[in-house]
This record gives sequence, structure tokens and C-alpha cells, in this order.
Amino acid sequence: MVAKTETFGGGLDDLRAFCAVVDLGTVTAAAASRGETKGSLSRRISRLEAALGATLMARHPRAVSPTAEGLAFYAKVQESLALLDEAAETARDARTVPAGHLRVTTSVDFGIELMPGIVASFRRAYPQITVDMINTDARLDLAANRIDLALRLGDTEETGYRAALFLRLWIGLYAAPDYLARRPAPMSLAALAEHDLILSRERPGALGIMLSDGQGRTEQVALSPAVRASDFATVLRLTLAGTGIGHLPSAVAAGSVANGALVRVLAPWATAGGALRAVSLAGRELPARVRVFREHVRSEMMKRFAVEPDQAEGT
Repeated sequence: MVAKTETFGGGLDDLRAFCAVVDLGTVTAAAASRGETKGSLSRRISRLEAALGATLMARHPRAVSPTAEGLAFYAKVQESLALLDEAAETARDARTVPAGHLRVTTSVDFGIELMPGIVASFRRAYPQITVDMINTDARLDLAANRIDLALRLGDTEETGYRAALFLRLWIGLYAAPDYLARRPAPMSLAALAEHDLILSRERPGALGIMLSDGQGRTEQVALSPAVRASDFATVLRLTLAGTGIGHLPSAVAAGSVANGALVRVLAPWATAGGALRAVSLAGRELPARVRVFREHVRSEMMKRFAVEPDQAEGT
């Protein structure tokens, strides 16, 4: 059983008015400092005393003075108001000053292959912001998990949140030079049947992937993969190891292509991979730490994939 306790039900303006009277020594001076009438301020003091059931001020013909109870109450109120003002200032600063702790979630693929370099460059630019990276393929609820920003892959939109569209992804075909030295690169889509394919999130049995050349031609290619993996990060590792031709998002493969560890095959054929969005809590204004991180990710995406920023969705 929880014990019942008495709580204060007065207003903040009444508390501030009481403190002003104690600080300045008279109701007249306190009223002038607050832009109120003497009658209004006197009613505030009386309201406080009624709420507390205690006499806070001793009234004299020419002045007022705090009682012993009033002085004890004044000391606690001043301390509490200072803490409240500090909390309010901290909340205001959060909108304008990029500092504090940031919780970000994205898929395992992007978290492993794309985000380390982006987070490293962000920390160099904003060392005052600490980052908690949560890599999971589960779509965590932002509010329930205290997440500031989610980088989502796919075309499903989430109601109740704001979303900024960063870019649309394509899933291409890649192979390691070691694999291509043993098995020459396919020259046609039909030749894929002669190669070891590595696919992600596929069902057992004869499979197919839809490929487009970006010029309006689309082909459904039936494939029976040599290896299936639960995520693109594993597909990448298998492809780098020379296991076969991997079906990978350009964002996941980009680093390995840049350093020569992977080669694109059958370009420009690729599969539409959906959109990459930055999802955040809806509200009047994002905290500064979230805004600068979101813009940093957007900027890095633009540089790495040489695409124009997409128009933001939502507000």
C-alpha cells in the first residue's frame, strides 16, 4: 500500500511573486518588478498561505516580513525554482545547441557496412555528441525505445513520425576479382544460370529476381542460388571471399567497389531496392543533435553515391 503524501498545488507565478516580496522587502517593490498591482500580488501570497495552511508573511502597517515558516519555505522554493530554470534552459538549448546523447537505429547491413565511416566523421565534427548505434532488422518503435533517429530501408511509411527521403537504392550484381579469375564474368542475364549466385532473404527452391537496365527494359531471371544468407552483410562477406556473384545494394557494396575488392557485373542491370529514409519523432522542432546528425548522414550519402538529395517527406 502506498502512503499518501501532501503535495503543493499552487502556481509557479505565485511562488515567484512570494520570492520577489522576500527579496525586495515590500509588496509595492515586488509588484513593480513583476508589472502587477499590489492587490494582485497580495492575493498571490494569500493563495499560497491558504494552499499551505501556514502564514508565510507577517503584515505590518508599512511593510511585510517573512515568518520563520516563510523563510524556510523561501529557501526551498528558491532552490527548486533555480533547478526548474536550469531544466528549462537545458530544454531550450537542446533545440539550438548540438550536444548530448544520440540513439540511432538501422538495419544490420547498413549498421555494419555503411554507418561506421559516417559515425566516425560525425564524431570528428561534433565530439560533444555521443552516439548509441542499435543495429537490428527489427523495426523498433522510436518512442518506446527512446530512439532519436531510425534509418529505414523500404517503401513502407510509418504513421505518427516524420520521414526524410535520402535516396532510392538499387541492388546490383557484384563479384570478387578472385572469383572472376576462375569464372569469367557473365556477358548476358541468361549466363547467370552458369554461375554461383549468393542471394539474401530468399525462399528455398527455384527463385527469381527482377532486373532492370534503367532504360525501361525489365527481365525476370529465374535463379537457384548456391548460397542463401539472412542479411546483405553476410552476402557481402561471402562475395568478398570469392564464393560467387552477390546480389547487393549499391550502398553496401560501395566501399568494396571503391577499393577494388569487388567488381560490378552485368551493369547497368539491377533490382529496385526501395528507399532509404531517416525517420524521427514528430514534433514542432527536432533537437539540434538530431538535426545535425540527420544532415551529416544526408551529406555523406550524397558524396558517396553521387546522387542529388531527394525532397524531404513530412515536416
